[in-house]
Amino acid sequence: MAGTRRYDLFVYDQESLVNAGLEQIVRDEVRNERMGGGRQHNGRRPRSAHTPWRSDAIDRLARDGLLPSIYFLFSRAGCDDAVKQCMNAGLKLTSQSERVTIRAAALEATQNLPPGDLAALGYEEWLAGLERGISAHHAGLLPLFKEVVEDLFQQGLLKVVFATETLALGINMPARSVVLEKLVKWNGEMHVNLTPGEYTQLTGRAGRRGIDIEGHGVVLWHPGLDPRALAGLASTRTYPLKSSFQPSYNMAVNLVSRIGHHAAREILETSFAQFQADRSVVGLATSLRKHEDALEGYREAMQCHLGDFEEYAQIREDANRREKDLTRDAAGQRREAAFTSLRALRVGDIFIIPGGRRSGPVVVLDPGSSNPRDEPRPMVLTADRQVRRISTVEITAPVEAIAKIRIPKGFNARNAQSRRDLAASLRDLTADLSHERTRRKSSGDDAEVLEMRARIRHHPCHGCSDREQHARWAERYMRAKREIRDLEQRVEGRTSSIGRRFDQVCEVLSELGYLTNSGGTAKITPPGKMLMGLYTESDLLAGQCLREGTWRGLSAPELAGAVSAIVYESRRSEDDESPRLPGGAVREALREMAAIWGMVHDAEARHGLSITRPLDAGFVWAMHRWASGATLQSILDSTDLTAGDFVRWTRQVIDVLGQVSVALESDDPMRFTAYEAVDAINRGVIAYTSQLE
Repeated sequence: MAGTRRYDLFVYDQESLVNAGLEQIVRDEVRNERMGGGRQHNGRRPRSAHTPWRSDAIDRLARDGLLPSIYFLFSRAGCDDAVKQCMNAGLKLTSQSERVTIRAAALEATQNLPPGDLAALGYEEWLAGLERGISAHHAGLLPLFKEVVEDLFQQGLLKVVFATETLALGINMPARSVVLEKLVKWNGEMHVNLTPGEYTQLTGRAGRRGIDIEGHGVVLWHPGLDPRALAGLASTRTYPLKSSFQPSYNMAVNLVSRIGHHAAREILETSFAQFQADRSVVGLATSLRKHEDALEGYREAMQCHLGDFEEYAQIREDANRREKDLTRDAAGQRREAAFTSLRALRVGDIFIIPGGRRSGPVVVLDPGSSNPRDEPRPMVLTADRQVRRISTVEITAPVEAIAKIRIPKGFNARNAQSRRDLAASLRDLTADLSHERTRRKSSGDDAEVLEMRARIRHHPCHGCSDREQHARWAERYMRAKREIRDLEQRVEGRTSSIGRRFDQVCEVLSELGYLTNSGGTAKITPPGKMLMGLYTESDLLAGQCLREGTWRGLSAPELAGAVSAIVYESRRSEDDESPRLPGGAVREALREMAAIWGMVHDAEARHGLSITRPLDAGFVWAMHRWASGATLQSILDSTDLTAGDFVRWTRQVIDVLGQVSVALESDDPMRFTAYEAVDAINRGVIAYTSQLE
C-alpha cells in the first residue's frame, strides 16, 4: 500500500514480473531525494509521501472489506502507541451491538480480578480500545487480556489487532488481511531484514478457513522498500529447518538413570540435530577435496631452482605469526591492566577518558559489579551531563583517579538538575588539571623473531631473482593448507557432535559429583537423583544451590527473590543502573549464588561447554515485594515491568519453587518454605491466571 492506494505486487498472471507502478514509485522517490527532498533531519530520513498513516491504512482496509486484520509491528511499545494513535484519530470500527457484546465479554472475563489490580493494568483504556474494535497483543499484555483479545478476534468483533511477531506462532487468530509496516525487525542486537520463512509465517495468518477465498498480505510503503526484494520474499516456497536441540544436565541424569550412558549416547546420535550435522559434512568433504587438488598446483608453481621454497615460505610465515602474537599479547596485557584500573575505581572518583569521541573527565556514580569474573562497566557522569556506562573498548590503557568528589546523598541520575549540578562541580575541579596519555611500551626485539629473520636472510631462496613471484604462489599454498586444516577440524567436529556434547555434559556432572563411574559404567549419585527433578534452564545452578545450602534459612519472600535470579532474563540494556535489591539475607544468598555460578562456569569451561547463563537480579526486588504482600500497582509503578512480563516471570518462579520442593527430602524444612513461598506468590492476578491454565 502506497499512500491510500493498494498495488498488486505482481502483474496479473505473471508472478515473476513486479508491478510497474511500484517500480515507478521507487524512481520517483530516488528523484525526490536527489533534488533535496530526501535530506535527513536530526539524523532521520524524512517521511515519504507514499507512506500511509496507520489510521489511513486501516480506514482503507475497512473500505475494501479487508477487516479483520492483524497489523504486525516489531516492538511492544509500537503496538501500544499504535492503539493510542488510532484512538486519538477517532477511529471506530464496531457497531453499537458489537460494542455491547465486547463490553459484556470483557466484564465477564475480568469479574474476579481485584479492582486495584484492574486499575494497575490500565483496564479502562484497554476496554475503550476493545469497544472501538482495536487492541494490542504482545508478551507484555496480561495473559487474561490476551485471551479476551484472541476470543473477540476469532468472533470477528475485534477488527484490528496490533501485534508483535509472537502472535504468528501457535495462536489461532486467522484474519482477512495481514499488514506489515516494515520488512525490518530488531532481533535484540541489531536491525535485520525479515527472512522468507518469517515473511511467510506472518502473512500466512491472512485468510480464514471456510470464510475467505483468499487472504491478503499488505506491506506498507516505506523509504528504502525494494519491490524486487519483496517479490523475492513473497515467492520463496521452501525453507530449511534447523534443529536447536542440545543435551542438558537434567536430560543427561535422567537418560543415564533410565538406560545408561552408552545407550543414551546412541539414541542422541540418531536425533534430527545429528542428522543435520552429518549431512553438512558432505559439502565440507567436497570442499576439502577441491582444496587438496589446488594445493598440489600451488606447490608446483612455487618451486625454486636454488632450494626448498616451501621451507623458506614457512620460516617467513612463522616470523610474521610470531610478530603478530607479540603485538596481540602486548595489547592483551594493556587491556588487563585497564580492567584492573577500572575495578579499582570507587564512587566519586574522577578520571580521564584519554581519547576518542567521548574523551574528557568523568566522575564515577556506580563502580559496577564487584565480581572479578564480570567485565568492569562503571557508570559515570560526563562533563556534559551524560550518564552512561563505560565500555572497556573505550579504555585501552590503565586509568587512575586524579581527584575525588562527594556525591550528594540521595543523588538521582535521572534528575536533570542533579546531573547539572554535579557536572558543574566536575568541570570546576578538572579545569586546571592536566594529564598525559599513557605511552605504550615497546616490547623490544624478540630473540625468536631475530633468529628467524636471520634464517630468512641466509636461506638459498632469499637470493632468487623470482623470489617474490614464488612467494605469491607460496602464500596461496600456505592459505590452502590452513583452509584444509580448518575443514578437517570442522568435519571432525560435526561427526558425532551431539554424542560428544553429551559426553562433555556427563564429564561436568561427574566432576561435580552428580554421576560416578563404577566399573566403567556411569551411575547416578544422590545429588544426581535430586537433579532429575530440576528441569529449569539453569538446572545445574539450582542443584548446586540446594547442595550448598545457599537458600537454607531464607524466609518465603527471600527464597522467592533468590530463586527469581536464576529464572529471570531482563530486557535491560547494559547502560541501565544496577537493579534494586532487598537487604539482609537475600543479598548474602545472591553473593553465594554468584560464587556458585562462577564455579559451575569454570567447570563447564574445562570441558569445552558454556551452558549455564549468569544470574540476573533484575526481578529479585519485585518478587520479594510481591511475596511480602505488596500490591500490583506499587510494583508496576516502581519498576519497568509490564503486567504480562510480571505474570509470566512470576509463574516461572512458582514453577521452579515447585521443582525445588519435589527435589528435597519430604521432611526437609526448606520444602515447607518453598510451599509457603508459592502460597505467598500465587494470589490476585497470578492466581486467576493459573486457574485459566
